[in-house]
Amino acid sequence: MASAVRRIYLSPPHLTGSETQYVLAALDSGWLAPLGPQVDAFEREFAVAIGTRHAAAVSSGTAALHLALRLADVGPGDEVLVSTFTFIASASPILFLGAVPVFIDSERHSWNLDPALLEEALEERVASGHPPKAVVAVHLFGQSADLSPIVDACARYGIPLIEDAAEALGATYQGRAVGTLGRMAIFSFNGNKMITTSGGGMLVSADGSLVERARWLAAQARDPGPHYEHSEIGYNYRMSNILAALGRAQLEGLAERVAARRRIAHWYRETLEDLPGIAVQPELAWGRHARWLSCVTIDPALAGVDREELRLALEAGNIEARPVWKPLHTQPVFAGCDTVGGAVAERLFARGLCLPSGSGMRSEDLERVTHLIRRTVERASRRRLMRVLWTAASAARRKSGALVRAAGRLEAT
Repeated sequence: MASAVRRIYLSPPHLTGSETQYVLAALDSGWLAPLGPQVDAFEREFAVAIGTRHAAAVSSGTAALHLALRLADVGPGDEVLVSTFTFIASASPILFLGAVPVFIDSERHSWNLDPALLEEALEERVASGHPPKAVVAVHLFGQSADLSPIVDACARYGIPLIEDAAEALGATYQGRAVGTLGRMAIFSFNGNKMITTSGGGMLVSADGSLVERARWLAAQARDPGPHYEHSEIGYNYRMSNILAALGRAQLEGLAERVAARRRIAHWYRETLEDLPGIAVQPELAWGRHARWLSCVTIDPALAGVDREELRLALEAGNIEARPVWKPLHTQPVFAGCDTVGGAVAERLFARGLCLPSGSGMRSEDLERVTHLIRRTVERASRRRLMRVLWTAASAARRKSGALVRAAGRLEAT
């Protein structure tokens, strides 16, 4: 039987009204197939929005990363160093090209790729004469990785850095937008992301030749000429004109969406962090956390409940929550791949929970989520206190009985 209480989703699409105008204009123009003036405009406007020079709109963030790796000349047998604490799409394109992922653990503060472990892995592989072909640094849940040492390490060893900013549109690092510090970067416009084109992605770079080649590969790598001539294998990865129109409308409200999600994270921090064992993912001083998803960690020894118990309590209240990403080095599909570290990501997975974070959330939604979390943890705390008191009372009764028996023996003698 369906619940009478309205469901609160994790991160649903948020439409603000101008989408209809943009999409109708695209329909009226007659441009329905991939490419067209809306795509051209979306690419230009997106590049301006994040402060880069060139952008190519494609069918998904996964497609964008596949193209970026191809542009970095990744091929069969090559190694690519990549964050382990992320969604599978950060690494699956490595396998598309026949290459081998090497997973790097997170550092515990930002939850992102650990620069010290990356340096260690790069040094070891370069010294052995087998340098990796690329590094993929993920900006997780809307927070930038510590890019300065990562950029320095990649430059020192001559390894191209690809930023996976699929979850971090609107985030900054030292005053610059994420996606502007690596050789290339990718973004996702999936239905649950900061802005959406229902499905889509973007590849960006300061190097125009890379982006132009990405566009060519994404359009089946057709050579110039009146007929279809192909000297390389390409892909059907270009974005449609209709979806680009939707993206342009969504991009107009990016600042407001980031601000809304940051307010949601602030609400969670202010209303939950007095609870024992509950902590919101911190925001590091090096930049602005876009808060695509607001995530908490739950210490069961202090909270009295673990991550899964809290998730199920929220689900029982018709509220969607989700465990944080399961580290890729623990996924069956990547069994046997090398991993540098791993314990930090595993601990975060065991304790981390993503809470509803959609930019269209209402104040009553937030109150409902936090009320249920508080009630669950407070009930667990009361149960734990009752167990402690019961144990103490039982011990006192046993001690009292022992004293009575000892007194009886003394009296008998």
